[in-house]
Amino acid sequence: MLPETRPAPNAAPAAPHRRGAVLTPGAGMASARVAWRHSLRFRLAATYSLLALALILLISLGVVSLLLSRMDQQFNARLNDRADTLAEAFSTSGAGLGKTASGANAYTMLIDEDGTVKAASPILRNFLNAPYPYGDRSQVSIGETSVRAVKREAGDFGTLWVGLPEDDLIAARQSAASALLIALVFTPLILLLVGWWVGRRALSGLQGAANLADQIDPGLSLATLPLPAREDEVHRLLSAINRLLVRIEAGQAREKQLLGQIVHELGAPLTVLQASLRRAEERIDDPEVRRAALVADELTFTTQDLMQLARGQLELKLAWHYIPARTLQERLERLVPGTLYEGDWTGGILCDPDRLTQAVRNLLANARRAAGPDGSVKLTLEETVDHLTFTVRDSGPGLPPELGERIFEPFISGAGSSGLGLSVSRQIAVMHGGRLSGGNHPGGGAQFVLAIPGAALGDED
Repeated sequence: MLPETRPAPNAAPAAPHRRGAVLTPGAGMASARVAWRHSLRFRLAATYSLLALALILLISLGVVSLLLSRMDQQFNARLNDRADTLAEAFSTSGAGLGKTASGANAYTMLIDEDGTVKAASPILRNFLNAPYPYGDRSQVSIGETSVRAVKREAGDFGTLWVGLPEDDLIAARQSAASALLIALVFTPLILLLVGWWVGRRALSGLQGAANLADQIDPGLSLATLPLPAREDEVHRLLSAINRLLVRIEAGQAREKQLLGQIVHELGAPLTVLQASLRRAEERIDDPEVRRAALVADELTFTTQDLMQLARGQLELKLAWHYIPARTLQERLERLVPGTLYEGDWTGGILCDPDRLTQAVRNLLANARRAAGPDGSVKLTLEETVDHLTFTVRDSGPGLPPELGERIFEPFISGAGSSGLGLSVSRQIAVMHGGRLSGGNHPGGGAQFVLAIPGAALGDED
């Protein structure tokens, strides 16, 4: 029997001391592991880019359409003005066609009532004395040049046909279309990059708050998060998180106080009960008395597990001693009878004897419970240069595969127990600088491996 050597206090435990946020393994890297397309920055940048692109597209289309429409109106006005001037010259003064509209870029023809071209500018001399070829079309092609034309009455001379090349207007349209296409290609990329940069700067406070919140381990510390100087949405979010942390810490303090009081109230009666049962077992060899003593031991260790859970890792200090491994074996033999011990038990162990006994005893008790009265439980101790390894293996059905690592969480059990033993054992292993892992052995049954650093002691030590 191993009684609890650290009695629970009568007073309620003090609130946990505020410390800096404890960095858990992999903390601060969660945001890096999140896919970039799922980040808020990317969604804001993409939304901003799409909205800006749609707005720019509408505005650009409107501006380009307006500019092209104005250019077309100016072109038509220039063409009509030229045609009106020439028609007025023929009607009033009878001026010759060559004198009024000659030149390399002049597109004019005079058509009589029979539809024959009677006069033409030098560039259209091929049409002289030939039927007028264009009918009522207002846009024709002369060579490789697109020409827009109008007709005017020229008094007694017949009908005046006046054309104006559209090369400049077509070039302007093509330039506008090319510029719009380039804008549509490069603008989304530029907007996305700008939006990403702006979003990164705007959400930097939120990203920092997420990293700090990710570093908090409620089982170790509940330090509040620093607040930014500017009272914006990030400030309000962090304030709400801090208020939540305060409420969680108060709830944990109340839970620890309640557990401490329960353990304290159970500790004294269980100690008296254990002593009475041991004396009765020494006087009479009764199986029922031995069974009752084992039940009392089980309750004692359950209260110790509850005390370990109530105190937590930060509030519990180890009492280090260098003990023979055989002493630990003798303690375990009294607590969990029927265990087969293998390995080298002739060396020494640097540990907190009570806590290490509690951790290994929990593993053995779980193994005995899983193996049943007819099964086998084996504990093997192996010593290397750096570590002492305790391996507990049973002949039971093994661990439920669906539990996985959750088997080490408090109140999670696959064998009908309280679910505290494995959680406390892992906590004690970590406090010793070691580790505890578990799984199913290939040959059947469960296997747990508890490893702690070995003691490299000299003669003076």
